[in-house]
Amino acid sequence: MLRSCPRRLTSLVGCLMLLAAAWATGVHAQAFTIDDVLSPGYPLDLVSAKRTDRIAWIEYERGMRNVYTAAAPGFEPVRLTEYMEDDGNDLSGTQISDDGSVVIFIRGHTANREGWVANPASDPRGTERAVWAVSAAGGRPWRIVEVGNAALSPDGKWVAYGRDGAIYRAPVNPGIADPALLDDAPPLFSVYGENSAPVWSPDSKKIAFVSDRGDHSYIGIYDTENPSVTYLTPSVDRDTAPTWSSDSRRVAFIRRPGLPFGTEAERGNARAEDLPAGLTESRFAGGYDWSVWVADATEGTGAELWHNAPADSLHAEVRQVIWAGDHILFQAEPDGWRHYYSVSVDAPEADAALLTTGDGIAEHIGLSSDGRTLYYATNAGDIHRRHLWKVPTAGGTAVQLTRGQTIETYPAVLASERSVAVLGAGPKLPLSVALVPASGGAPRALKPLPERFPLDQQVIPENVTLAASDGFEFYNQVFVPNDIRPGEKRPALVFIHGGSRRQMLLGYHYMHFYHMAYAINQYFASKGYIVVSVNYRSGIGYGRTFRNAPGRGRLGNTEYRDILAAGKYLQGRPDVDTERIGLWGLSYGGILTAQGLARNSDVFKSGVDIAGVHLWGNSIDPESVSYQASSISEIERWTSPVLLIHGDDDRNVAFSQTVGLVQLLRAHDVPFELIVFPDDVHDSLLHERWLVTFGATDDFFDRTLILGEPVRTESGRPR
Repeated sequence: MLRSCPRRLTSLVGCLMLLAAAWATGVHAQAFTIDDVLSPGYPLDLVSAKRTDRIAWIEYERGMRNVYTAAAPGFEPVRLTEYMEDDGNDLSGTQISDDGSVVIFIRGHTANREGWVANPASDPRGTERAVWAVSAAGGRPWRIVEVGNAALSPDGKWVAYGRDGAIYRAPVNPGIADPALLDDAPPLFSVYGENSAPVWSPDSKKIAFVSDRGDHSYIGIYDTENPSVTYLTPSVDRDTAPTWSSDSRRVAFIRRPGLPFGTEAERGNARAEDLPAGLTESRFAGGYDWSVWVADATEGTGAELWHNAPADSLHAEVRQVIWAGDHILFQAEPDGWRHYYSVSVDAPEADAALLTTGDGIAEHIGLSSDGRTLYYATNAGDIHRRHLWKVPTAGGTAVQLTRGQTIETYPAVLASERSVAVLGAGPKLPLSVALVPASGGAPRALKPLPERFPLDQQVIPENVTLAASDGFEFYNQVFVPNDIRPGEKRPALVFIHGGSRRQMLLGYHYMHFYHMAYAINQYFASKGYIVVSVNYRSGIGYGRTFRNAPGRGRLGNTEYRDILAAGKYLQGRPDVDTERIGLWGLSYGGILTAQGLARNSDVFKSGVDIAGVHLWGNSIDPESVSYQASSISEIERWTSPVLLIHGDDDRNVAFSQTVGLVQLLRAHDVPFELIVFPDDVHDSLLHERWLVTFGATDDFFDRTLILGEPVRTESGRPR
């Protein structure tokens, strides 16, 4: 039998009709369910202690979110918390003390613009976002203080955090103060400006912070033992991203030019060509636009260490510098690929050394305890995956540690540097915490898979490179069922990722929704669908030229050409039924799903649009480029049925995007179905709702692509 009869087909006749249609189109009984393929836990926020071989992470297990730890020698995973309900209370922000004795984490989702913390379960008691702690030795976790984000001191005794423009501190030890009193405690210190982003010194005695003054900003140092504030080389410029030397004596930071004469609005409506140089774009005298400074944390005196070349200015998106050993690390892409570079603190006249070589993005990094070795995940040499590499931070030859069909991300280096913990996956293996020898070798997963997980019943996707109508090349993972017979024609689906700054891989993804989406694509392949997952232009992983392709988004939506080309590729396959092609996606994937249905209902016969944008910007002027780039500009051509799914506390895409689209679909008598999740966010915080979402998606495609059942419009007309 099929997995189940769709909810609307409650009669035996209906079930038999679906079964007959399924076999006729090659879609058949699959050996596993959506529940099965989503059964493994999903790990995130992996961290390692600096002075002992212990790691900690958060695991999402069917909606239950808990903190885990594992330590040498056996690294047996131990669950430290007991949050055993799918209640939508997010966990994030794992940090561990240097000695590995205490782990902190944030419980509760981020607040929206009105300060409302997400409450997807509609709990009448409300929700909060607070920092919690738990002992690595076990015991009950304890709440520290209500806060958006927090920084744990290396000795594990304090958390520092910013709130309402001030810096606060709270004790981690639950016996020091009543946690209820900490919520209303006064700031640690009071100084002018919007003060945020506290960073502890390695000796846990000082706090660096950013003091924003509007048109300029400072790096301040607060001394907890001798209460005082010192500003580092104050100027008219904007200083951000402090990072400490290992001896706690110096701080490096990024300096950019200040904002001349306030904001643009304050300068009036003068034409740029009529203004003096320096008012229309901010540069230092040498033509460069950012630099690294190093200052004494006690005296406040400092000097520029290094600055970028003027020619690199347009390609600099540097947000962070990292003090590593005797070098400062940063990420930049002057050659079109995001690499890590290092500058010697003791040789400022030297050029920045390129650490991560090759055509690929250096994405996730970890440092050895002494800061002298950089471990990083990159797709250099294997563009559709991620593998682990290492390189001396002083410069040298990078060494590849993992290879093959596996994927390794988010390295967390053990204190002994004998192994590196990673989040690893494969084409059939879901993401898990694993250990990789520091000298290289295959990852060893720490937790076994659930028995119900369909390890051997999945397919291995292959990359297929295609060209759009304008000649632009893009990349796709293609899932082909193993049991297609010669001459057989199958239904097909196009999956479209969100972002758009994302890259789908030839294996399970390191981001939660895409990890689930990959599993669902495997599920669809197990039912007999041919599935194409599209890496369209504007995504990451393929270099700056691909990411910044012209005319993308509201400037022309050229990325839709790639989606259409993927649809036509499916039409050209001899094993695809051209009348049974659907598409689906969330966020930017919802945008492009709606584009496909509005512009090419002749190609895409059904779609599931989850939290998509349907009007770029706010102009409905038919001559506006942003309106013409929006799916609603082609609403008259939209005939294919669509399932819309959206949470109304979405902080990424305004719920009004779905409200507006529904009005247009009604006005044009387009068939649609709708699922609204009250109080939920962009990608649901409740596992139960993901089961509803994926189950409804499966059901919708069953009815529209397999059975051919018409979806009625609100006026009652079947289409």
